[in-house]
Amino acid sequence: MTVPFVLLVLGALTAALAPRLLARADWPDREPVLALWVWQCVIVGVLLCCVSAMALCASAAWAEVRGHVFALAPRSVVDAYGLARYGRWASPLAVLLACGGAWTAAMLTRELRDAGTQRRRRRAELRARCPRLPGEATSASPYLPGAPPAAGMGREASPDAAGPAGGGEHLLVLESEQAEAWRLSGSRLQLVITTAALRRLRGKQLDAVLAHERGHARARHDWLLACAYALASGFPQVPVFAGFRHQVHRLVELAADDVASRRFGGLTTALALVELNEDRGVFGPCPTPFAQLPGRIHRLIDPAPRLTRTRRLGVTAVALLVPAIPLLVTFAPGISALT
Repeated sequence: MTVPFVLLVLGALTAALAPRLLARADWPDREPVLALWVWQCVIVGVLLCCVSAMALCASAAWAEVRGHVFALAPRSVVDAYGLARYGRWASPLAVLLACGGAWTAAMLTRELRDAGTQRRRRRAELRARCPRLPGEATSASPYLPGAPPAAGMGREASPDAAGPAGGGEHLLVLESEQAEAWRLSGSRLQLVITTAALRRLRGKQLDAVLAHERGHARARHDWLLACAYALASGFPQVPVFAGFRHQVHRLVELAADDVASRRFGGLTTALALVELNEDRGVFGPCPTPFAQLPGRIHRLIDPAPRLTRTRRLGVTAVALLVPAIPLLVTFAPGISALT
């Protein structure tokens, strides 16, 4: 039972040490996209350790599973794993790991279902606030500067009446005294912005806000967040999953900030964030749920130098080793038998 034991030890060490190493690193805020890549490699590496150990233990415990796992492998490869020597611990361990996999799938399904329910509820709320008016479906919508065709700004308009943009994107303007901008992800991207935000945002600040939200949508950050919350909810005591949930929310915001700042400048993006959030107590002495905003704004105004290309390539290569090593450990006996 050497290979499953090595895989489980490797997965446990990765789950325990990776969050600490990433927390001590000084580069994630400078390279949020690279940091998200590293976190995903770590999570995939841990999950691969568990899945591979489960497959080998189940193969040792039940001939039916072994027939499927090693269906295309010659007899010498099966013998190289020494499945007959795994002993009586193989079946309980396989069942335990299978239960963990089923629980992970259930948590992810619940997270996606809850996200879909929340999205449908918010769309229903928007339709309740913005009833379609007679003839609105055929009327032309005015353009906002630097934005896709939008619903009229002088009143509340139907979410279904906003003019189409590239890729099925829609922009809806709501009458509200609260300065807000957000997105509703789904089969089509719905960007929502309030009239108070439009009054506050000047020049290219509106374009920067919309670019920030489009950056979230293009990178599928909602899927990444759903996976992070599902793993952390299902296994709250596992440090790597808790760290992933804690960091991914901050990193996706930094990555979207970078999308906007590359197009419209860091100062413009920072001023847009200030205009949207200054009435929420973000910059006061007391902590708020938006306490990370001052750091984001400072980062946009005075950005730290990016990592060199060589170092970025080095970090990427090291991150790839995290999921590659479990695969190498899993297939090493079979490869040795074939050579």
